[in-house]
Amino acid sequence: MSEETPRHDDATPQHHARATPQARVSPIWIVPIVALLIGAWLVYDNYRSRGPQITLTISNAEGIEAGSTLIKTRNVEVGRVEQVHLSEDLSTAVITARMGPDNEAMLVEDSQFWVVKPRVGREGISGLNTVLSGAYIQLQPGESEIEAREFEVSDQPPVAPAGAAGLRINLISQLGNSLRVGDPVTYQGYTVGRVEEANFDATTRRMQHRVFIEAPYASLVTDSTRFWSASGIDLRLDSEGFRVNVESFEALLGGGVTFGIPEDLPLGGTVAADTTFTLYPDEDTARQGTFNRYLEYVLLVDDSVRGLTKGAPVEFRGVRLGTVAAVPWNFTAEQPGGRNGFAIPVLIRIEPQRLGIENQAVDIDEWRERYERFFELGLRASLKSGNLLTGALFVDLNFHSELEEEYSPLTFAEQRVFPTTSGGFALIESQITSLLAKLNDLEVEPLLEGLDRNLAASEAMLAEVRTLSASLRELVEAPGTREVPANLNATLEGLRTTLEGLSPESSAYQELVGATQRLERLLRDLQPVARTLSDNPRALLFDSLDTEDPVPRAPRE
Repeated sequence: MSEETPRHDDATPQHHARATPQARVSPIWIVPIVALLIGAWLVYDNYRSRGPQITLTISNAEGIEAGSTLIKTRNVEVGRVEQVHLSEDLSTAVITARMGPDNEAMLVEDSQFWVVKPRVGREGISGLNTVLSGAYIQLQPGESEIEAREFEVSDQPPVAPAGAAGLRINLISQLGNSLRVGDPVTYQGYTVGRVEEANFDATTRRMQHRVFIEAPYASLVTDSTRFWSASGIDLRLDSEGFRVNVESFEALLGGGVTFGIPEDLPLGGTVAADTTFTLYPDEDTARQGTFNRYLEYVLLVDDSVRGLTKGAPVEFRGVRLGTVAAVPWNFTAEQPGGRNGFAIPVLIRIEPQRLGIENQAVDIDEWRERYERFFELGLRASLKSGNLLTGALFVDLNFHSELEEEYSPLTFAEQRVFPTTSGGFALIESQITSLLAKLNDLEVEPLLEGLDRNLAASEAMLAEVRTLSASLRELVEAPGTREVPANLNATLEGLRTTLEGLSPESSAYQELVGATQRLERLLRDLQPVARTLSDNPRALLFDSLDTEDPVPRAPRE
C-alpha cells in the first residue's frame, strides 16, 4: 500500500498538465475577433467607396445647403455638398463637396460648374424644376488630361461647353458698345454664337469681349469680316433719308453682335482661334473701316455749318467719294492770309476705294496730284441740304466754269485746303438779299400814286355796275316783264295754230301754192324786159332804139 500511494501522487500533476492548454483556446474569443475583422472591413470598404473631395469657390452661396445640395451631370447625381463656409478674406464662399467613387475622370482643369436655379431671361424661363427640389450644382466635364480638385462656380451656365466645335475670337470696342455675357451673335438675322466674356480694360479704356461662334458657322468668319453692334432697332434720319433696321427679337430686347463681309471686299481667308477684331457701333461705321487709304483736306466754310455732322457724305454729282471727319476741326488754328478769319474749318476725307478699287493698290500721291489738276479746272466744294426735314447737310463737289478767283494752293494747320464756294441755302440767301436791294432802289411813290388812281377808277366803275345791276333788277321784277313769258306762250300757241292751217290739204296752202306758181310765170315773162333794160336803159323812154340823138340848137330870132 505504501508503494501505491506515491504512484497515485505522481499521476495527479500529469492530469493537470494536460488540462491547461484546453482552457486557453476557449471559443468565446472568436466573437470579438470576427467583429473586429468585420469593422476593419467596413472601414476599408467605406474608405474605398468614398470619392474624391473637391473645393468649390462661389461669389454667392444662395440656395446651397450643406448635406442636401447635390452635384449633377446630365441630371444624374455625382456628388454632394458637405460643408459651406466663408473664405479667409470673406470675399467668397467656399464649398467642400464629396464626389462619387467613379467620378474622378470628370475632375479635370477645364471642367465647369454652375448653379442651376429658377431664371427668367431673354432666352426664356429655365430651372423651374428646382422650385420644389432646391438649387443644385451642375457639372460639365472637361476634356483636359490634367486632374484638378479646386474649381470656381459660375452664377450663369456657360455659353458653350468645353471642347465644343466652333471658333473663339476676341472683340475690342468702346464702352458705349459694351455687351453682356450670353448676348447673341447673329449673321443675317440668324443666331450663330454667343458672347462668353465681357471685361473692361481700365488701361486702354476699352471693352474686351470673347465670342464663341458655333460650328459649322465658324467658316463664315474670315480676315475680311467686320463686326458691329446690333441694337435691335436702328432708326436714322439724316442727310441720306429715313432708315429703319430691325434685328432679331432677342437683339431687340438686349442687344447683340452681328457680322458680315462688305460687298466690295473679297471673301478672305480663314482665321485662327483667338483672333482679335474691332467691334464697330453700326454697319455704316464698319464699312467705313474698310476705307483705310484716303486723302485729307480742310474746307474753310464761310457759310453756316449747322446741320453738317461727322460722318456726313462727300459726294460728286450724287456719287459718294468721301466722308466728313470732323466739324469743326482745329478751330483755333491760324487761317491762311488773305482769307476771312471767321471761316469754319471742316476736315473731310476723300476715299478712292469707294470707287470700286478696294482690291487694287491705291497710290495716294497720284490721287493728290489728280485733285490738284481738278482744282485748277474749277472743282469746288459747297454745302447742300440733304434732308429738308432735319436740315442735315452734306458736302457737294462739282466743277464751276465761271469763277471770280483763280485757284491758289493754301494750307491750314499743315493740311491742304480744298477750295470752296457758296452753295445751297447760302446762295439762295444771297440771291434774296440782292433781290431785296433792287426792290429798295425802285421808286415806289409814283407807282403807288398810279395805283391809287386806278383804284379810284375801279371804284367808280364798280358804282356804275351796281347802278346797272339795280336797273336790271327793277326791270326783271316789273309786272310787265313777268307777263312776257305768258304772252310769248300765247303767241307761240297762235303761231302753231296758224301753221296747222297751212297744211297741204288746207285751202290756204293751195292758194299759196297757186300764187307762187303765178309769180313764177310773171317772173319768166319779165325776164326779156329786164334783159332789154339791162342792155339799153333808154328803151324805157324811147320807142325806137334806132333814132338818132337830138342835137341841141339855139332858138331863131
